[in-house]
Amino acid sequence: MKVFVAGATGALGKQLVPQLVARGHDVVGMTRSASKRDAIAAIGATAAVVDALDADAVAHAVTAARPDVIVHELTALPAAANLRHFDREFALTNRLRTEGTDNLLAAGRAVAVRRFVAQSYAGWPFARTGASVKTEDDELDPAPVAAMRVTLDAIRYLEAAVTGADWTEGVVLRYGGFYGPGTSLDPHGEHTELIRRRRFPIVGDGGGVWSFVHIEDAAQATVEAVEHGRRGIYNVVDDEPATVAEWLPSVAAALGAKPPRRVPRAVGRLLAGEPATVMMTEVRGASNAKAKRELGWRPRHASWRESLGREAA
Repeated sequence: MKVFVAGATGALGKQLVPQLVARGHDVVGMTRSASKRDAIAAIGATAAVVDALDADAVAHAVTAARPDVIVHELTALPAAANLRHFDREFALTNRLRTEGTDNLLAAGRAVAVRRFVAQSYAGWPFARTGASVKTEDDELDPAPVAAMRVTLDAIRYLEAAVTGADWTEGVVLRYGGFYGPGTSLDPHGEHTELIRRRRFPIVGDGGGVWSFVHIEDAAQATVEAVEHGRRGIYNVVDDEPATVAEWLPSVAAALGAKPPRRVPRAVGRLLAGEPATVMMTEVRGASNAKAKRELGWRPRHASWRESLGREAA
């Protein structure tokens, strides 16, 4: 198939494009920067240099490519986000989730793409009540932290727009927290450095439940969605959600670092703000049962226990 990957040079795109090429697909990789043409060619794709927020440019690029499938992996994540100002830090990514999604959907509709696969997130958006591990049928947070409302609204918008596109097979993949090459938890990643320096403390009881996924496994799930995904939302996470109090000391030990400090919730709120505090203490994990059942996907890195610390080190 002809596959148009928007966000081909991000951490996930760099893993996804070679996997698509290896499966025999003809890939066009979209990037905003002309300097990344060679990087896209090096991983086996044809480059399209396009600003995702320029509707006419997106339409022209998609029309020229005539893809069977569009994959939307566009983000603009800051290297070291100040979570106290969560929505401000993710403002450009939220535009890509709204305006960028609209532009890609409109372009895809014009050329009648068979499938549209888009990136969402399973890391913190679920309601912070009830079960500690959520499925795709569980509601998203009805009362998010004030500083995170715009970002959650953008996630809701993307998911509704993609799955509601009745002219194509709209597939949304809610990825867990990435680790592995090119992520914040690789040997040179910002979170790895914070853990090494004991600047990533456990806040409160550390009861927030996190779901991880290795970046290569996330790419593999995306390939499965490209090839036979049916309309709907899928959690793409490993088999073992874990509390912060469980996974963070384990990773620190694998790095040869001292155990993470512990700070009371009130201190965490003062130091890092309410969004970070909630992620440490209240968020829920995600179940991958639907992705396994309906996409036929199995993560090679089934548990963070086996490889997260090793990958970071």
